[in-house]
Amino acid sequence: MQITKSKWYLPILSVVLGVVMLIAMWIGGDLKSGVISLGIMTGFGALFLFGGRSETIRGFRGDGSDERFRQIDIHATAFAGIVVITAIIIAFVVEVARGNSGEPFTWLGAIAGLAYLLAVVVFRIRG
Repeated sequence: MQITKSKWYLPILSVVLGVVMLIAMWIGGDLKSGVISLGIMTGFGALFLFGGRSETIRGFRGDGSDERFRQIDIHATAFAGIVVITAIIIAFVVEVARGNSGEPFTWLGAIAGLAYLLAVVVFRIRG
């Protein structure tokens, strides 16, 4: 995908997500937090746009990634997934222990499990 290899992709995505958060928080009655969120996301985007000399920044943006960085990205994504799934399981157990239903952690765990199973099947068929 050529668009994700542009140095503009991640900065523009950051600003768009910042605007989405601003609108959502404004609708929720917290305009101040929305403006702060937009500022954080715009700053994050600017860091990626103007930090072009850094190999790491260019790898994140996609315009400087090579096979080595793609491997690092795959491992980092897997690690982040394990951390989030572990947090979901722990939160579910804590909620059930408190006498609650475990929601929304039940459906988050189900989505994670189904996504994993689907990925294994798809990658097995493709590989």
